[in-house]
Amino acid sequence: MAPPKKGDLTAEEKELLQVISEGNVQEAGRLLGSTNVRVNCLDQHGMTPLMHAAYKGKAEMCKLLLQHGADVNCNEHEHGYTALMFAGLSGSKDITRMMLEAGAETDVVNSVGRTAAQMAAFVGQHDCVTIINNFFSRERLDYYTKPQGLDKEPKLPVKLAGPLHKIITTTNLHPVRIILLIKENPLLAEVDALGKCYKILDLICEKCMKQREINEVLAMKMHYLSYIFQKCISFLKEQEDKLDGLIKSLLKGRDTDGFPYYQEKFLRECIRKFPWCEATLLQQLVRSIAPVEIGSDPTALSVLTQTITGQVGFVDAEFCTACGEKGADKRCSVCKMVTYCNQNCQKMHWFTHKKVCKKLKESREKQEAIDSQRQENAKQNKGCSMDGLS
Repeated sequence: MAPPKKGDLTAEEKELLQVISEGNVQEAGRLLGSTNVRVNCLDQHGMTPLMHAAYKGKAEMCKLLLQHGADVNCNEHEHGYTALMFAGLSGSKDITRMMLEAGAETDVVNSVGRTAAQMAAFVGQHDCVTIINNFFSRERLDYYTKPQGLDKEPKLPVKLAGPLHKIITTTNLHPVRIILLIKENPLLAEVDALGKCYKILDLICEKCMKQREINEVLAMKMHYLSYIFQKCISFLKEQEDKLDGLIKSLLKGRDTDGFPYYQEKFLRECIRKFPWCEATLLQQLVRSIAPVEIGSDPTALSVLTQTITGQVGFVDAEFCTACGEKGADKRCSVCKMVTYCNQNCQKMHWFTHKKVCKKLKESREKQEAIDSQRQENAKQNKGCSMDGLS
């Protein structure tokens, strides 16, 4: 079959685009089996069926098209948009991840010079930005599960690849969340396993900084994860309560306001220890954090998270006070000032929160009284103004 040309569609291909719009996966499957349908056909704007499905947020349709050989990196669109860009514009996290796993290139720019992540950020789809910026293919990690060169053994045991990949691709960079992910997997929560993993993270970090196209963001994330893994090793060697002691130290807040002082110092030390002092990203982080007094905004975690994941720092959402998980909807019933994603996190944080809970409640009530008085004064002033007009 001849290479596709823009707008040169058969009757069956036109029908395919229609059923994609309707979301009829079964009918699309039937049409894709026809010899008159090219899975990478182009409409008059240069959009493929996969681009249409991604833009309309049809995840099952995207999966079907990819199974039939859809080109995830087709770049014939009149404005240079790709399927990944359309996935980001749609706001579908599942489709965005699907495109990436299918091999979508993240650094392609459209006619206005924007990447898929930048396009998603432009329209406020910050979850998609986060997924794109944190993507790391499993194939890149599996490279280390095979002996290389003169090595008789692989640097990373196959059994550790899955658990490590889960942590590498996590979008929640809160150190407590990372440690909880380690604790969840018995294969990881051992000194020997953590040692192998952090060395792989260091190798990836070095590769990111020495490759032709330097990736400072991914390098910083790998360094950050490696730093946490090494701290876990220290605690597993020295503490009877395993990793609980490390979690407790990261959550412990100051008696005056509950601010996690050690966590802030932990993160600042991690950033300072980034091996490439000349890196532009490191210098930006230092300029953002160094002048800030510990206990004030922005925190090292917020700056680091925004740097690595994208525009998530601007999202109006609640985050768990204990583990940083987005979408936390459970508040402390007493002070109503801190949020948690579940009861486990609330229990885990209570040892330190109980010291400031009453103070936070009093502060909230005081502020509510001030706000209420302001509203009352505003109503009275408005009433006086209306009287003056009568």
